[in-house]
Amino acid sequence: MSDGTPTQDSFFEDGKDPQAFRTIGEVSAALDIKPHVLRYWEEQFPMLRPVKRSGGRRYYRPGDVELLQKIDRLLNQDGYTIRGAVKAIEDEGKAPPKLAAAPAPSAEMVEKLRGAVRTLEESTSETASVTSELEPAQSRTEDVLLHARLRSIREKLAAALLQG
Repeated sequence: MSDGTPTQDSFFEDGKDPQAFRTIGEVSAALDIKPHVLRYWEEQFPMLRPVKRSGGRRYYRPGDVELLQKIDRLLNQDGYTIRGAVKAIEDEGKAPPKLAAAPAPSAEMVEKLRGAVRTLEESTSETASVTSELEPAQSRTEDVLLHARLRSIREKLAAALLQG
């Protein structure tokens, strides 16, 4: 297999054709997965459907065995939950959605965007200029407010001393 999982030929050394159907006991022994786990996985993974013959005996096709190897790897090596493993298997082989190519902007649109950039640059420059002009006024305002606050404190202090 392409994912590094051993092929079923290396699991089954019973002389059967590699394309032969396998019983649940053979698959269980070869993959070291208990039969009740294999039956549970059949319930949880809708894509896992071994052939069932009379008496309910299961026969796993080569594709089923490969799928079981993949399920085992996802759950027991890669740490997927059952729901996550089901989704990973369902999504496998699906091509990712193609993104539509963005249309090339028209020359008119490019010129409008350049004009907007120039306007923003001019506004930024004007804002910086106004800000630098306001800084001294802000400093003077702070000085006036501080001076008024200090005068108020001085007057209250003088009144308290005269009363005391």
